[in-house]
Amino acid sequence: MTAGRGTGGRRLTSFERGGLVFDVVDQGPLDGDVVVLLHGFPQTASSWDLLAPLLHTSGYRTLAPTQRGYSARARPRGRFAYRLSHLTEDVLALIEAAEPGDGKVHVVGHDWGAAVAWTLAATRPDTVATLTALSVPHPAAFMRALFTSRQLLMSWYMFFIQLPWLPELFVRRINPAAGPRPAARRMAAGQTEARLLRDMDFLVNSGALTPALNWYRAMPFNPPGRLAKVAVPTLFVRSDRDPALGRTGAELTRRFVTGPYTFRTLAGIGHWIPEEAAQEVARLLRVHLAGSPRRPR
Repeated sequence: MTAGRGTGGRRLTSFERGGLVFDVVDQGPLDGDVVVLLHGFPQTASSWDLLAPLLHTSGYRTLAPTQRGYSARARPRGRFAYRLSHLTEDVLALIEAAEPGDGKVHVVGHDWGAAVAWTLAATRPDTVATLTALSVPHPAAFMRALFTSRQLLMSWYMFFIQLPWLPELFVRRINPAAGPRPAARRMAAGQTEARLLRDMDFLVNSGALTPALNWYRAMPFNPPGRLAKVAVPTLFVRSDRDPALGRTGAELTRRFVTGPYTFRTLAGIGHWIPEEAAQEVARLLRVHLAGSPRRPR
């Protein structure tokens, strides 16, 4: 299995699908194997700023899109527009725009980006050389954990977000720009206050708040329990201080991967793995990505 190399001809600053225009950060060697980095809530491509350079030094080209609802020119109205089927099609459009030599890329996702990455690997394995999921387990494993463990209590906020306008009011009230608040500190879950301020300021002041929440509001229209098993080489990394995701879903994930599988738990790390543990994740990724045979340069 080979990850496609970039065409080496041009950088991408944006790509388009269905009239929506997505911003993308394209860095690293243009002729390197392509690694797509998918951010989660409530972040943007900037969440990869610490990890991406560590991959560049190993010869990889990274494409970090600011996803649907977060990119200013890609904010359709209504929660139906944020179903996983749309989110994965967005990534497929990015892969097509990048023109990897054999149509395959390495995919790394964190938080909601991990859910998109799992879905892409399960439904379009022909485009994925390797999968790396950070924090979030296979969606079917998560659903089982939701009803067989304390995950239901840990995921209370997902049900709260289904309400109209109250979640928006709640997020605006805990904006740390107005001063440190206990709720903001709990949301940080290991994140530095400066990074939390960066993310919350973007969410509240850029117009992305409701579109970002619509990722959650579209959950009733996604069928995670029926998502296929993943056959591509997979690395799943969780952290033991994540207040939103328990161990049960992580342990169940192995049942939903038929290909080569590596599972790692990072000790003493909160939810924001790409920024809290960039060096450790880069080390794991170098081994994982190199395990997929590469064409000679």
